[in-house]
Amino acid sequence: MKNIKLKYIYIAIAMAALGGSCSEDFVTIEPKGSFLSTNYYKNEQQATAALVGVYDPIRKNTGGFENMVAMLNAGSDDFYAGGGGASDGAGIQNFSTHSLTSVIIPGSYWNDHYQGVYRANVLLANMANVDMSDALKVRFTAESKALRGLYYFNLVRMFKNIPLILQPLTTASIATVEQATPEAIYGQIEKDLLEAIPGLPASVDVATESGRLTKVAAQALLGKVYLFEGKKTEAAAILAQVNGTPGQPNQYGNKLLPNYSDLWVTTNKFNAESLIEVSHTSAGNSDWGFWGTGRDEGNSLNVMVGPRGYTRPANSSAPDLPSGWSFSIPTQKLYDAIKADPRFGATIFDLKALKAAGTASYIPGYQDTGYFLNKYLPRQSDVRTGGGAAELNYRQNSYIIRLADTYLMEAEALGSGPRAQALLDAVRNRVGLTPVPVTLAAIKNERRMELAGEGHRFFDLVRWGDAAAALADRGFNAGTDEIFPIPFVELKGTKLKQNPNYE
Repeated sequence: MKNIKLKYIYIAIAMAALGGSCSEDFVTIEPKGSFLSTNYYKNEQQATAALVGVYDPIRKNTGGFENMVAMLNAGSDDFYAGGGGASDGAGIQNFSTHSLTSVIIPGSYWNDHYQGVYRANVLLANMANVDMSDALKVRFTAESKALRGLYYFNLVRMFKNIPLILQPLTTASIATVEQATPEAIYGQIEKDLLEAIPGLPASVDVATESGRLTKVAAQALLGKVYLFEGKKTEAAAILAQVNGTPGQPNQYGNKLLPNYSDLWVTTNKFNAESLIEVSHTSAGNSDWGFWGTGRDEGNSLNVMVGPRGYTRPANSSAPDLPSGWSFSIPTQKLYDAIKADPRFGATIFDLKALKAAGTASYIPGYQDTGYFLNKYLPRQSDVRTGGGAAELNYRQNSYIIRLADTYLMEAEALGSGPRAQALLDAVRNRVGLTPVPVTLAAIKNERRMELAGEGHRFFDLVRWGDAAAALADRGFNAGTDEIFPIPFVELKGTKLKQNPNYE
């Protein structure tokens, strides 16, 4: 079997069958005529390429302009949309002011995730016909189900009232699809993850299989799903398997990195704290002609969060940075909350102070505060010098779930007691903070400080019932803005109904 190097997500020939995209070829297949789904999935090589296709939409976390992190940051109380002006990306701007409509909502937040569901469904439907070992079939099936669970988890959190599709659709059946209840969606996510966990490996070879899902990844995701459902007992139980003894390596060898800022070193990919990580590469030759189509493999968030027109005088002590587009602008509220926290420097790039000191300058963008998201700030050393557009070929990976996140989720699920206290203490101890009594308020604050700018805050506020209060100054309407409107185009000619209070 050829290695799946998912740190470079190469789609190969399977995407022709799945209606997707192609990038650099890592599975050598000689195309002879047309490849159709009816005569595909016959051998291990084809199934491998198809599995990489199932993984591909995971890059939406930080890939493309319409990525998850930039969008979700914009809708929280800790960041503004930013950018070049009030019309620079209508979707992200209107989510920041909680004024989305079915026409303005970018359709890719629906389509890209359902593309992942579709690809998983097709591979699962054809797995029995693939000529490969039973052990590989079990693993490929487990990965496909876990990924389908992840895509549905994003969909149900964003849109709530969505169709549950478990078989490949045809042109005849697509118009008959109806929405399922959120409870049915969550039930299927649980089922997929519970079935996936036994078939996933405990670890992978980082040199050859970076980015492939493991048992701990699926367990962490299942714990998060349970927490969002309000099933705190189940969440605490599965997350305890993920976390192990707080502050010590877990059963899979995962542990908190000793130095918080090391999480954001571009070359520190697939480190011990990472549980589900999105792969990006500077070797994909991503260019403007296919940016945002799924064929671009760089981290778009990097260029999005960089300051515009950044310059520094000769011999300045300020960092050497490429210019960016000034999205995900930290608010003054976040600055004030985190300025005394040891994680401030890794989280916030205080260009306002550097400009005042005369050591750097920039062109203020829309909603400028002088602060920038340091976790994903582009670095001059990471600028692509080869093919493709430099702006679209940043290589920094991003986390969907990391161990500090699961520590705090388990503490939240437990609510109180010695173990909840130990989990909270471990996260604080890593950055040199003294213990505070474990309370829901303390856990909420710790999640805000620890995970700032990583795309978690909006959904946290909704889960806690705090969104209306925290986002009152951003136009948030309780009972409506907890979820997105369903894109208008998805309603035309279908049986789907729009979410409440949206037109």
